[in-house]
Amino acid sequence: MAMTGCGSAAPAVSLSNEELSQVVETSDEWIASRTGIRSRRLASANESLVGFATEAAREAIAMANLDPTDIDLILLATSTPEDLFGTACQIQAQLGATRAVAFDLTAACSGFVFGLVTAAQFIRTGVYKNVVLIGADVLSRWVDWEDRRTCVLFGDGAGAVVLQPDDRDRLLGFALRSDGTQNSYLNLAYRAEHVALTDKVAIGRGTFAPITMNGQEVYRFAARRVPEIIEKALFHAELTANDVDWLLLHQANQRILDAVAQRLKIPPEKVISNLAEFGNTSAASIPLALDAEVRQGRMKSGDIVASAGFGAGLSWGAAIFEWGC
Repeated sequence: MAMTGCGSAAPAVSLSNEELSQVVETSDEWIASRTGIRSRRLASANESLVGFATEAAREAIAMANLDPTDIDLILLATSTPEDLFGTACQIQAQLGATRAVAFDLTAACSGFVFGLVTAAQFIRTGVYKNVVLIGADVLSRWVDWEDRRTCVLFGDGAGAVVLQPDDRDRLLGFALRSDGTQNSYLNLAYRAEHVALTDKVAIGRGTFAPITMNGQEVYRFAARRVPEIIEKALFHAELTANDVDWLLLHQANQRILDAVAQRLKIPPEKVISNLAEFGNTSAASIPLALDAEVRQGRMKSGDIVASAGFGAGLSWGAAIFEWGC
């Protein structure tokens, strides 16, 4: 398996920390010093996750020199679907990928890494040949804009990669974990409204509460578990941190990126970060950052990337892969 194309898309409108301070009591210094974020892209009411995901997928398919009709599988990693029955099929229709089966995968900020490992199994078994993996989220829809603990963090966007068989499997190693006992630290939970149908029967009419997060606990979890899972994936790949060309983590917080790099003894120049401009884009953050590195010529074919996603669930996972073919 190899990654042969990548693409990304994000809203044009950006909300800076200074502008956000007009919405909630905060400041650029407070946000930047704690998170590394300076601004975030926010989708308008007229923009859609399907639109961003489709644009990112088109770019990735074009880079791989394929046509949408060549695609066998579309896997959408998202926690903010536009249809709870599944959004990937809408992307399939927009792309014109008439041969592709399409489905959603939900693993929050770990979604892209979990999706990468899932897609690899279809390719390794020979079931599918040309796979588009998309990470996309529009978290601005589910943020409480009066809660400065969360609203300063999140942004919107999408990233995609094309995965194809190769004479050498370039997914070198991976490890995935979940711990539902810590679910309360970060969630976007179902909320029921009591509705009586008869005197004896009532149902809960559903919606979702805004994102809630215990930032200190999430930081402790990530700083401890992410280096461990990367080391485990490196062990499976028969590599060490010294072999890594790029550390590409879920873009949650610059402090977390720095702590993980220090623990692994990976120098700052190898750490990819787009937090300052995009904020936390959940499942989109890794492919968004990857696409920028590739298109700006910094990431070269053959470079070894240590990638890790972590977040709600709680879930976390790492994948060691070689870019290109």
